Amino acid sequence: MPFVMQNKRTDQLYTCTLVNNYDLAYYGVKYWSEREEAEEQVHAFILSIEGLAAEEWQIIELEEREMKLCNVKLKNDANHALFWLPTRKSEVRKVEN
Repeated sequence: MPFVMQNKRTDQLYTCTLVNNYDLAYYGVKYWSEREEAEEQVHAFILSIEGLAAEEWQIIELEEREMKLCNVKLKNDANHALFWLPTRKSEVRKVEN
């Protein structure tokens, strides 16, 4: 099961440019495959991103199909923000630059 970063206040999932198995870049949900891996790496990852505060983020577990659907909804577009609602549904919002 994938483990992702969720903002505690806004419910937004952390998204960024990633690289798939074919070495192709895409915009999607940052994830870790194992909880232990996520817990070990998330703090250093957050510190590497300017403007993120560790206390604002938590690790949550999604089902594989849920995460794949989230990535589809993002449409490979960095102008979209993704939110994971308490109903276990995702919502995409256009980001104004």
